[in-house]
Amino acid sequence: MLLNAFQRYINNFRGFTREIWILTIITFINRAGTMVLPFLSKYLREDLHFSYSEVGWIMVCFGCGSMIGSWLGGKLSDKIGFYKIMIFSLFTTGILLLLVEFVTSFIGLCIGMFTLMIIADMFRPAMFVSIGAYAKPENRTRALTLVRLAVNLGFSAGPALGGIIIMSMGYRGLFWVDGATCMLAILVFALLVKEKKKSPFLDKEHHNEALPQSVFKDKPFWIFQACCLVCGILFFQVFTTIPLYHGEQFHLTELQTGLLLTMNGLLIFFLEMPLVSFVERKKISKIKMVFIGCFLMAISLFLMLVKVWAGILVIMMLFMTFGEMFAFPFSNSVSLSRAPKGHEGRYMAIYTMSFSMAHILSSKMGMQIIQDFGYAANWIFMGILGIMGTFFGLWSYRLIKAENTIAN
Repeated sequence: MLLNAFQRYINNFRGFTREIWILTIITFINRAGTMVLPFLSKYLREDLHFSYSEVGWIMVCFGCGSMIGSWLGGKLSDKIGFYKIMIFSLFTTGILLLLVEFVTSFIGLCIGMFTLMIIADMFRPAMFVSIGAYAKPENRTRALTLVRLAVNLGFSAGPALGGIIIMSMGYRGLFWVDGATCMLAILVFALLVKEKKKSPFLDKEHHNEALPQSVFKDKPFWIFQACCLVCGILFFQVFTTIPLYHGEQFHLTELQTGLLLTMNGLLIFFLEMPLVSFVERKKISKIKMVFIGCFLMAISLFLMLVKVWAGILVIMMLFMTFGEMFAFPFSNSVSLSRAPKGHEGRYMAIYTMSFSMAHILSSKMGMQIIQDFGYAANWIFMGILGIMGTFFGLWSYRLIKAENTIAN
């Protein structure tokens, strides 16, 4: 019976092209090296001694750069091709990470993080479009999930390794490792994968996938992005306010915080692909999965109000992890499936921009609420926001269901 279960698990990973596997491997290399993000707020607060408000403003610059980079990456992917954008973005990001380590002033870090994220987040929409070019149409959601698994497996290794690097080399060692892995990952990609000029992806063979030609006229898409925005705001608390809370309320070390994130990554690695396969086999609505995920994230933030028992951090992370598994792989797929042929880059730019905006709002709102009203007020605010996001997801689900009914 155990052998059969293992065989079913392995079957979820069959049918992918060579290019998708290479993309997955370089994504893992890159994400395993991305140790700066989970510890950035702690680095700014504890090593450079900035106030909560200053940390929030640096994170705002981080998010603003991310938004501009996401939009540029999407536009340029449609204009000159995703392949060139991916190589330029990741290699240049590696160089900039090595340089930003030497910047320690508030203004310098605001400018540095803004510039770094413009370049770095050009990669994301280009990478999503590349999955369209290299994956078979019937494997689109599973290919997106496979790459997400690489992200999460990398994150599961990265924070624990990051905690060890901080304890042995200090925070600045993270910038060197992150920069080096960015350059290594994209060099592997450039050597092993040839540029594909034309994508057969999203040929719109099915009439119920016919969409408005302008992304700005796609009302269900924008309402769905509001749900994605809320999911991002809640999830990014894991990388901004929650690591600080671990230390200040429960006196956890960086390594212990890293291990909680490792648990998140390992659960996603083992459970997300079977979950996606199950949803696709049973033809469960992907939008429904997203707003259920948003609701689970809201519960996870409400659980943070329990401050007398450190074990609540594990339970909270379980709810956040399942919320993430429900929301993110399907939000990728829904957003990409809305795009008419030739508009994939624009749609995925807006999708990635929603998460960049989430980063801005999550860090600034969270830090400001904590500074003015305390941690409990932040958890209540974020939980209520999650309930609102759930309603946005339900609204978009009903609009798209009505749209498909008319089309049929």
